[in-house]
Amino acid sequence: QAVYGCPHCGKLKSVPFSCKSRFCPSCGNMYNQKRAFRMSCKLISCNHRHCVFTIPEELRIYFLKDHSLLNCLFHAVRDVVLRMFSKLNKTENFTPGFICVLHSFGRDLKWNPHIHALISEGGAGNFTSWRPNKHFDFRFLRFAFRKVLLEKLAHKLGSSFLKLKNQIYKDHPDGFYVRAKPNLCSPDITIKYISRYLGRPVIAASRIDSYDGDSVTFHYTRHEDHKTVTECLPVIDFIKRLIIHIPDKHFKMVRYYGIYAKHHKQEKNLRQCLSPQKQRYLSSLLDWRNSIILTFGYDPLKCPKCGTSMLVLEVYYKKLRCLNDSER
Repeated sequence: QAVYGCPHCGKLKSVPFSCKSRFCPSCGNMYNQKRAFRMSCKLISCNHRHCVFTIPEELRIYFLKDHSLLNCLFHAVRDVVLRMFSKLNKTENFTPGFICVLHSFGRDLKWNPHIHALISEGGAGNFTSWRPNKHFDFRFLRFAFRKVLLEKLAHKLGSSFLKLKNQIYKDHPDGFYVRAKPNLCSPDITIKYISRYLGRPVIAASRIDSYDGDSVTFHYTRHEDHKTVTECLPVIDFIKRLIIHIPDKHFKMVRYYGIYAKHHKQEKNLRQCLSPQKQRYLSSLLDWRNSIILTFGYDPLKCPKCGTSMLVLEVYYKKLRCLNDSER
């Protein structure tokens, strides 16, 4: 915790540190805001398309038992998207910018790993600085994603997976479902879109209707018919549904590819959605004090007795007191 004091009247106030948990309604919301801001700083000034890569139900259990296989999901999406753009001109080898986010949950909180990809509608070539591309080949994406993912899983799991692999080809002759319809994501809309959709937690607090100590009632909108479904679960079962979505330590839930990868050679030649000046300004709004002011409408460091701005006196970290500058 940090201890603040008023220099005018001597009023003291203790402010505990955040728990840093992504499942905490407060800390998780701040984590998502910062993640959405970092993603927005990467975007170049062009339209983007939101695509969703899903897998059949038969494969989900493998990813649940071995979370390392989720890397295959990322790599399959990466290879397919890069291949789709390189086919435009093999000499140019056009490279898009795209951000992949793993969602391991469905609306009903059950285990359903899938990838949300925000893909630029255009790419940078070896000789051409930029070429727009509004045509996404749905058929290619479905078939290529099925083939690449199954090949990667077969390489990881060995011969025990071959029987299921052949069966999936028979059961899913049209490939895996990939949603890649145009969604008119202009640069300004895309930034809001990231904050609202790609950066969301497993369940929003607004979807939890009640908790009576024994059971939890929550609601969600069903994909098939867009109807609102209310579900009541014993609290232990509700917690079980949540904790299976806790990612492994150091596992990257957000990954940047193409021209959005680090140190890409075309990065400096393309205009970004957010200027460096705007990035610095928006970054300043994400600190703890400004976030409280913008969210709840009050200054947490304003003295409740005299209104003077309070100053930090001491910081306690792991039961050790860190002296402030005046004591050193």
